[in-house]
Formats: sequence, C-alpha cells, structure tokens
Amino acid sequence: MDYSTLYLFIAFVCLGLVIALLNFLTKKKNRKRIQEDTPDIPASDNSTVQAQALTDNPKQQGYVRPEGCCGMHEVCEKDSLLSESPEIIYFADEELDAYKGREAFDYKSEEIAEFEDVLLTLKESEVSEWLKSLQLRGIVPPQSIMDEALMIVSERRANSVND
Repeated sequence: MDYSTLYLFIAFVCLGLVIALLNFLTKKKNRKRIQEDTPDIPASDNSTVQAQALTDNPKQQGYVRPEGCCGMHEVCEKDSLLSESPEIIYFADEELDAYKGREAFDYKSEEIAEFEDVLLTLKESEVSEWLKSLQLRGIVPPQSIMDEALMIVSERRANSVND
C-alpha cells in the first residue's frame, strides 16, 4: 500500500473539514449580525408604529424618510414606476391623452415639446407618479422624454439612499 496516497487523502479530508467549519462559523456570525441590526417590530396593524420601529435602527439615525413614504419597503412605493393602483392622476397634461397608443419613436418634434413642457413643470418627486399616470392612460412618452424622466427618478433614488 502506498502511504503517500493515504496521506494525500487524509490531507484532503482535513482540508474539507476546515472549509466546512469556516463556512459554518461565517454563516453563524452573519446571522448574529443580521439579528442585531434588525429592530424588533411590535405586533400591530398600525403601520406608523411599525415604520417608526424601522427608523429606530441606530444605523439609520440621521436618515429622514421622504414625505409620503411609509418606510416599510426597501424602495419607496411612491418612487416606484410600477402602477399599483388604478387611480389616474393628471398633472395638467390632459392634452397628452391624444397620443394614446403611439409608439415612443413615432413623435414629431412639436409633439415631443408638449411632453417636455409637462416634464419641466413637474417637481422631482412627481416624475415617477407622472410616468405611472401615463402608463395607466396607455400613453408611451417619446424615448428622449422617457430617458430624461428615468434619469430624474434614478437620481432622486440615489440621493435618498445616500442621504
């Protein structure tokens, strides 16, 4: 019997055991850290109490939640571009209903200017709601307007995460 093969086999088994032990300890440490960082949320139907419990996390002190956000979601639903309610909100843009069913690249420069006029009158916080409203109304904005609006929304999200 060749002892070098036996020693090599034992070395691999020991190496496997060391890796398994390190993996177990790392996972245990991560679970403990996550439990320490997660606040205890009281069992209540009151979302305000639950939202307040989330902001009591010491790592989030100094963070100011944007107005209208409940704090229960990683990304504020207010800034979400997915429409969750069938409610259509108009932003003094009723004239855009004439473009229902058009494709993003089928607009003339005068028509693009109409969308741009509306976009320029909106507050940053209203842009995502405006895009949801257009979606619910079946209006696809011109590609250049969509790109600009998405840039505004993504910058707003980045600023709210960094603050």
